[in-house]
Amino acid sequence: MASTRAILVDVTKCIGCRSCEQACKQVHGFPLDTEAKLSPTALTVVEERGDHFVRRMCMHCQEPACASACLVGALKKTAAGPVTYDGSKCIGCRYCLVACPFSVPRYEWSKLTPYVKKCDMCAERQAKGGQPACVEACPVGASIVGNREDILDEAERRILGDSKYVHHIYGSDEAGGTSVFFISDVPFEKLGFVAAPRQAMPVLTSSALADGPTVIVVGGAVLAGLYWITQRRAQVALAEAAEKSDKERS
Repeated sequence: MASTRAILVDVTKCIGCRSCEQACKQVHGFPLDTEAKLSPTALTVVEERGDHFVRRMCMHCQEPACASACLVGALKKTAAGPVTYDGSKCIGCRYCLVACPFSVPRYEWSKLTPYVKKCDMCAERQAKGGQPACVEACPVGASIVGNREDILDEAERRILGDSKYVHHIYGSDEAGGTSVFFISDVPFEKLGFVAAPRQAMPVLTSSALADGPTVIVVGGAVLAGLYWITQRRAQVALAEAAEKSDKERS
């Protein structure tokens, strides 16, 4: 069985070159324009926080709230570490956007057939023995990838070996633990990191969900109906656009 993979981002090493952003965009075929915030075409971004540069991306939680909230299993935590998304299953409910404690998933609001977009830690590349594009592109080693336990050991080694670091690995406990970790020489709250609960988010919501089978069944039926309507509207809009285009050509 493949080991669980994880990424370590060392904030003290990042030089703000944005090579990670560009590599991610190239892999996904997105426009190469620099974007300040996460978006459907920017799955990782580098934010400027004073004299520090901070990566933003999916944290790939060990027990992801987005997957727990998804009614149709479009999001799932893989044994290899990444949290992946299957657009063919998505019904557009956007519960994942609300559930994520790190506010990561983005929705293609402007498209007729929208999907949720988020980093998948280059799951396919890693499955073939490669590295995430962002890690591979970093010229100074600010991001590294490896076995999750080894990555945690490396983060702890750096913290204990150099007094400049804050004595905490962000992601080791947040939201029950993640597969993306950060270390820094500045308190994380000053760099815009959220103070996520230490418990896994699905654990915190389990009591509320325990009494919800009927709601889920009924809600699922309603959402399925809404999904059909949305898809039908999209099909009609595309057909009308094609017809208009044909008339203009003739």
